[in-house]
Amino acid sequence: MELNNYFAKLTAFNLDAFHFSYVLAVLCIIYISAILIKWSIRRNQWKHALEQFPGPPGHWLLGHSTQFHQDGTHMQKIPTWGEKYPFAFPLQFSPDNIHLFVHHPSYVKPILARTGPKNDFSYRFLIPWIGQGLLVNDGQKWFRHRRLLTPGFHYDILKPYVKLMTDSANVMLDKWEVYARTGQTFELFQHVSLMTLDSIMKCAFSYQSNCQTESRSNPYIKAVYELCDLVNLRFLAFPYQNDIIFHLSPHGYRYRKACRIAHTHTDKVISQRKEFLNKKNQNDGEEKRYLDFLDILLCAQDEHQQGLSNEDIRAEVDTFMFEGHDTTASGISWIFYSLACNPEHQHKCREEIQQVLMGKDTIEWEDLSKIPYTTMCIKESLRMYPPVPGMGRKLSQPITFFDGRTAPAGLLIAISIYGIHHNPAVWENPEVFNPLRFLPENSTERSPHAFVPFSAGPRNCIGQNFAMNEMKLAVALTLKKYVLIKDADHTPKMIPRLVLRSLNGIHIKIKLVEA
Repeated sequence: MELNNYFAKLTAFNLDAFHFSYVLAVLCIIYISAILIKWSIRRNQWKHALEQFPGPPGHWLLGHSTQFHQDGTHMQKIPTWGEKYPFAFPLQFSPDNIHLFVHHPSYVKPILARTGPKNDFSYRFLIPWIGQGLLVNDGQKWFRHRRLLTPGFHYDILKPYVKLMTDSANVMLDKWEVYARTGQTFELFQHVSLMTLDSIMKCAFSYQSNCQTESRSNPYIKAVYELCDLVNLRFLAFPYQNDIIFHLSPHGYRYRKACRIAHTHTDKVISQRKEFLNKKNQNDGEEKRYLDFLDILLCAQDEHQQGLSNEDIRAEVDTFMFEGHDTTASGISWIFYSLACNPEHQHKCREEIQQVLMGKDTIEWEDLSKIPYTTMCIKESLRMYPPVPGMGRKLSQPITFFDGRTAPAGLLIAISIYGIHHNPAVWENPEVFNPLRFLPENSTERSPHAFVPFSAGPRNCIGQNFAMNEMKLAVALTLKKYVLIKDADHTPKMIPRLVLRSLNGIHIKIKLVEA
């Protein structure tokens, strides 16, 4: 009897388990079906809305994400597609997310004239890292932060930075003497990235990092590299666009670890400054220090005498720490490479710089406006190798373009800066390095939106003058001391990682300038 009861209970248990498994399987099928139906409806809605914009064919489910690779080989597809599909074309990166890729200034102009939100599909991947800072927020919060931060980039604030940037650049150039003596090839980006981090820490945060002279690798820079790669991976890998899947993945663990390293670095900078300001308030006789970006962040108040919250301050510091060093490092590295590949233009820049400095070892604020040919070469390199190869927007209202085609509200826009800068309908022979494009008489013939390395309109890069000053200074000091030589054995392979990098590094050789 007991044995029969046991088997009866066991049978009932197995039936219950079977019923549970069956119900669970049915629920999973229903859930997956609902997601697929939702994706299909949204995709069809966007495809119908974008029928007037033909584009390259894609996979029935994954769209064009399979054509965008981690090795960056897809970058050249944008100008190629652009020739076949003028002005703009749709690309799909997940089953229910379609972007309108824009690659012509006539289309970019009305988009950048607005203060609408950023593309929430891709920029949200940055938020755990840089928070709701100026780069990603919108609406009244963006207006308020932009107004409070703008004084931090006034020329009176930027002027003292020239000496600090010079000190950082000279540390890097002194380290390069070994390469000049031996004729050894070396990779640029790692050196320039340390230099721009050192510079941003000194200028914007009055913080001596000593990152260029420390023997160990810098953990913050390694974390930034990791974060850029992982954000790019999330954008391209469809499953990782889901927050839960990414969080549970090994890549999600690496992302959180890198975020902790970056945030620890930022928190240390902020806490030391707060401690300094508290001591300064208690001791008015202390020597006055120049005002920097972090001072303005900590002391800024709006018309209601309200300042930024601690969370907002860290978000803006994280944003500027990344944008102020990584994008500038990309720009300077590609400028050096461009000049190494074009020795005739490099020679003209050197002559101009030597004439302006007239034997001086330092560069003054006023000197930065006296090197027009060098500035044109910098701009031409920024055209060919834009530090930020693309950016996104989300339309809060429909836009009707000059040719009568309309993009609906809610559409995700991907502005391809690389595509605009390499568009043969805008730039003659776009693959040729020609700084004379930026002569004043030539520039007036083009749309101001044909050259947008720092974006344009009300949401343009707030730190573009800071970046341009550092680029001019780094180029001037470098060409005064060294001749940059192309390394024929190492041709860089461009990859977009939030900023433009090279898959195999950016290598050059150098030699000392003859006296």
